[in-house]
Parts: sequence; structure tokens; C-alpha cells
Amino acid sequence: MATSYDYAPLFRSSVGFDRVFNLLENAQRARSVSDWPPYDIIKTGDDTYRISVAVAGFSQDDLNVTFQSNLLTVIGNKSETQSDGYLHRGIAGRPFEHRFELADHVRVSGADLTNGLLSIDLVREIPEAMKPRKIDIQTNATLANKANKPQIEAQKAA
Repeated sequence: MATSYDYAPLFRSSVGFDRVFNLLENAQRARSVSDWPPYDIIKTGDDTYRISVAVAGFSQDDLNVTFQSNLLTVIGNKSETQSDGYLHRGIAGRPFEHRFELADHVRVSGADLTNGLLSIDLVREIPEAMKPRKIDIQTNATLANKANKPQIEAQKAA
């Protein structure tokens, strides 16, 4: 049973949250039917994360990791092998695609394939202009002193 939410009333009373509402709508609509292969999302530090995807049987050449506009895409497409000789085939090698929406200022710092696990390291780097900064609080006396400072007169300036 799928429930649909109407975000129109929120659009009328908010500014700058368009991306958040789009993410909510996309998460509702485009939820992947299959979560294969399984993956973990791990917070490894204050501003670092790791996504680990179980890709047993896939080689480095079978995997493609791309990052563009806050969207991380992991695609696996295993080259075809002969199925002759298998009595039982339990290790799945079907193609897959996982998409991860990343927050602003999160970038991929590296990827590693070890023992059937694809690990993608992420780091959040907030620009200096967006970091919190201390604002000096001034008193009325300080403001009055600044207002009383002599200004350059038009005659002296010319």
C-alpha cells in the first residue's frame, strides 16, 4: 500500500527547501524493489562515512562508480560466463544499480574493492563561508562613537 503526501501547503510557507521536498517525493516514488546486493552505510567519524556494498563475484572491471550533482551511482554488470558444468548456481551475478542521494558538500574521497566488498569513502567538507562564525556584539556607546567620527569632507577629498 503506497501513501502519497501532498507537499503543496509547505511550498507556500517556505523558501529554499525545494530540494528537500523533491528528495522526499523521490524517496517515496522511486524506492528500489530490490535491495540486491546488500549494502551498509557507516558513519566512521564526525564528517566521514563509508558505503560498503557486497559484490561477491564481481571484479573491478565489472563495477562502475560515478558521482555527479549529489548523486552517487554504483553499477555492476558482470561479463557473461558459460553456465555449462554448474550443478547449482547460488552466487548471483545479475546486473545491479544502486543510487545514493548525498547531502550538499559531501564528496567521494575514494573507493576500494577488497574480499568481495566495495567500500566507498565519503567526506563532508563545509566551505569556510558556511561554517559558524562568532559575531561581535556592540553596545549603543560603541555605535555612537563610530557615528561621531569625522568624515572626509568633500573639499578636502578633491
